[in-house]
Amino acid sequence: MDLGLQDKTALVLGAGGGLGSAIAQALAREGARVVLADIDEKAATRAAASLDPARTLAMQWDLADLDGIPARLAVIRAKLGDIDILINNTGGPAPSPVNGQPTDTWRQRFESMVLPVISITDAVLPVMRERRWGRIITSTSSGVISPIPNLGLSNSLRSTLVGWSKTLAREVAADGITANIVVPGRIATDRIRFLDEEKARRENRSVAEVSQQSTAAIPVGRYGEPEEYADLVAFLASQRAAYITGSIVRVDGGLISSI
Repeated sequence: MDLGLQDKTALVLGAGGGLGSAIAQALAREGARVVLADIDEKAATRAAASLDPARTLAMQWDLADLDGIPARLAVIRAKLGDIDILINNTGGPAPSPVNGQPTDTWRQRFESMVLPVISITDAVLPVMRERRWGRIITSTSSGVISPIPNLGLSNSLRSTLVGWSKTLAREVAADGITANIVVPGRIATDRIRFLDEEKARRENRSVAEVSQQSTAAIPVGRYGEPEEYADLVAFLASQRAAYITGSIVRVDGGLISSI
């Protein structure tokens, strides 16, 4: 199936991690030019190592630096062109209850997880509207559908992005732009390994036991692979998905039990 992504330019945030790297690889395979942005420049460079350097740009990007957005977009424009596809993928906070968190913690996490997504999207939308084509895809967490115990900050802040994306989808649909949310379940990434390790530590259990219990709750009986998640994102970024917008799409192996 031709996804119609040849020579589109995609910006993948958090591209040094498991999901972001897999998404960048999937888009590149479909012919897109890809910017791999991450706060860890070495991680972004590693993720880009197997891609065509003439069609790829790895760059350090601290998402909390909102003032730096125009300069970074100018660098991208000079090498690969304006952004057609934006993959909003941010890191998650450490496990914590929702109650009793300091105000500064809420502020810091909002400024690193929510405001950058909104600000970068606002910055790339004018060209998308001018071209009458664009894709805004935001990766969140299963906690926006079924809140995950002890991930209070993540559940709350990522849910903000769900409301934002749904509202945005209606505002830009007539311009040929789609906006969708993708929800990962238990995908085998460093983030999930970290969460399993933290749960094992809190409950004085082995990581293997925690992982086994988590796997037992997944109907397909295993953690997902980053590539499986990335393939869905690539489809939503494609011309084939032009009629899908304002949606929340789950990639969870049936984990989330609600309708």
